Amino acid sequence: MAETQESSSDSRVQTACLLILAFVAAGIALYLLRPVLVPFVLALFFTYSLAAIIDAQVRHLHLPPALALLTTAVLGLGVLALVGLLVAISVAEMSGDLKTYGKQVAAITDWVTPYVPLERLGIKRDPTTGEVFTIPQEVVTAAISTVLAEVTGLISKGALVLIFVVLLLMGGPRAASGRGGLLDEIAGHVKRYTIQMVLLSALTGALVGATLAILGVRFALVFGFLAFLLNFIPTIGAIVATLLPVPVIVLSPDLSVATQVLAVAIPAAIQAVVGNFIQPKLLGRSFGLHPVSILLALIFFGMIWGLVGAFLATPITAVIKIALERIPATRFAAALLAGTYGESAEQA
Repeated sequence: MAETQESSSDSRVQTACLLILAFVAAGIALYLLRPVLVPFVLALFFTYSLAAIIDAQVRHLHLPPALALLTTAVLGLGVLALVGLLVAISVAEMSGDLKTYGKQVAAITDWVTPYVPLERLGIKRDPTTGEVFTIPQEVVTAAISTVLAEVTGLISKGALVLIFVVLLLMGGPRAASGRGGLLDEIAGHVKRYTIQMVLLSALTGALVGATLAILGVRFALVFGFLAFLLNFIPTIGAIVATLLPVPVIVLSPDLSVATQVLAVAIPAAIQAVVGNFIQPKLLGRSFGLHPVSILLALIFFGMIWGLVGAFLATPITAVIKIALERIPATRFAAALLAGTYGESAEQA
């Protein structure tokens, strides 16, 4: 009996060492192959999202699959064009409002100066304008050029993603085999995750955007759309989405103090309720991942794939967990990801 337990322990140690080596090798491979893997994995995510729309048209509207695919493609391109137009208009408006924001910064500085010794902190006024903070035109031009370059890069990468999406959708969604295969289980979990996340993110973005619009905050639609996108990134995304509109809120001269407080507090409350109560219950049932596992996955994939890696960290980790559960020797690793290793060890 003792020899059996010892051999079982040695086997787990060997499996753990092999998993660590495989993890390191996979991380290096994922980093080196990111120019191709990132668009492909992102295309898979979008394919599952669009497949739900296609299925709904075929089942409820009784459209042919080819026509449903065409209408979905047109709808997706229309949404992308609308988002691009919204971003372009917002960037132009923000660049035109820099003088107004500069005056507001100067007013805030004049209000703070009697209470904070700025000169002792090494902050001096411009002798010509008398302002503490000035935004040179070169900085504005460079910022706009950087934004346009990033948008151009996203469009070029988006073309490759679009090609992958079209090819995957043209292949058609495979019917479930009903045998409980690994691919069927992964497809079901990922599709459920995409549908739930899109709906929750849309709800969050709509509430945040509507709240800011009602309170009179400029660029409310942009901040609502950013809240929609950032909601796909666990924890950190909600914090960033809450902080993004703060400079515009603080530097808007037409907003009262009470309105500014509400414009920060209400979106923060929306993010807290959705992120801490609604989202964990739904996603926990779908994937069964421990919050620490999600955070570590967010850090890992964010390091090797950047923002897109953080966006895809949760579904990729869930796929890895499902695959590990199917192999008896690696079920302890799946239990670690789920946070149930101690419970499964006691049951064993």
